[in-house]
Amino acid sequence: MCFHTSHTKKVKKVENRFKVQLIDDALRETYDTPHFHNNGFEHLNSLIIPQQKATHLIPATWGIVPPAKKVSEIKEYYKQQLKYGSGLNARSEKLFDYWLYEKSAFTKRCIIPVSGFFEPHEYNKQKYPIHIKQKDDDLMGLAGIYTVVENIVTYTILTKTASPLFAKIHNKKLRQPVILSQHLETDWMNGSLSENEVKELLNIPFDDTKIEAFAVSKDLFNSRIDSNTATILQEDTSILLHF
Repeated sequence: MCFHTSHTKKVKKVENRFKVQLIDDALRETYDTPHFHNNGFEHLNSLIIPQQKATHLIPATWGIVPPAKKVSEIKEYYKQQLKYGSGLNARSEKLFDYWLYEKSAFTKRCIIPVSGFFEPHEYNKQKYPIHIKQKDDDLMGLAGIYTVVENIVTYTILTKTASPLFAKIHNKKLRQPVILSQHLETDWMNGSLSENEVKELLNIPFDDTKIEAFAVSKDLFNSRIDSNTATILQEDTSILLHF
């Protein structure tokens, strides 16, 4: 599942790529600071493009929370949901079936801009983190949904059955995040889509030939080590895994 991302581009780069504007310029310095490794289980804020304000980048907390909750209840909710992934991912196949997701499926879809993300690969009973990015180093737009809890926006990344490439990478769970091709991003934010049209978009494959994937340091999975450093994005050539 997609529990780890990287955000290394300046806000201006994100604005230009997605044709959006940061909702509050006072936030620019904060989000210009690179996050080489964003561990979803820390539930940090990152920038998303929400369907209800599709021309803006807004801060949102990673880990979807039911909108009926109070802000004071969010931390405890994440603890209770830990064994289910703390709301970091949502199976796209359940988008219109599960009560929490269906509330957002029509009117609260979002795009999560990332410079890359990480998936686990299992080999000889060990897990190795694999960094996935575009070969041209451009930003990626992941498909998600969100909720509004009082004055806090919370979001989750949608996942689906792995493509042939991702089946090699995420070789136990056989899942991948829904990556939106750039020409489909406007469609994803269209508020008039039917259920079938949303499902069709989710099932359109991203071009795997545009993707680069390589192993990085296992420090990424070590909670005792600060892996939010530029070196975490460097290929670990001692790990002979190629995709």
